[in-house]
Amino acid sequence: MTPAEYVQLKAFARQDGAFLSLLWIGSFFCYLHGFTHPFMGMAAVLLLIASPFFAANRLRHFRDEAREGVISFLRAYAYTVLIFFYAGLLLCAAVYVYFAFMDNGYLVGMLTDILHSEQGRQMVQTYGLGPEMEEGLKAMSDMRPIDYALNMLSVNISAGLLLGLPIAALMQRQTLNIKH
Repeated sequence: MTPAEYVQLKAFARQDGAFLSLLWIGSFFCYLHGFTHPFMGMAAVLLLIASPFFAANRLRHFRDEAREGVISFLRAYAYTVLIFFYAGLLLCAAVYVYFAFMDNGYLVGMLTDILHSEQGRQMVQTYGLGPEMEEGLKAMSDMRPIDYALNMLSVNISAGLLLGLPIAALMQRQTLNIKH
């Protein structure tokens, strides 16, 4: 890969990462509202499931428009990982801003309310997870905004490293297909 091709790869990946981050930020927003509006919780899951398909579509666009229909597996993998990395950085910033300035204990409070509801108590009792759930809630309440943000960043980078393999394998194209 020439230096110009590397610059092109990073530029397209940054742009597509910004688009993917909007999908993830929307999913995070829907997740937070899903505690009071179950439909929003389902929307959060659907947006999250859509992300690898969105990344594959953006890779196809990069392959067909910028690479003239040809892309190797390694370049496709690098592109996908970079998309997830850049999206993860922007989501990390959004999560930090949310927990530092807007949350005020909302997330931990909602989870506590759910676990201490009658159904939550029955579920915890059925699975015998009482002490573990209380420890988990305590750990979440002790986390700083930067801890939440860095956790999201590491999860999203890991997802990019794993999901990049099948996405790159499916989207690579070694030769240009010419239809007559």
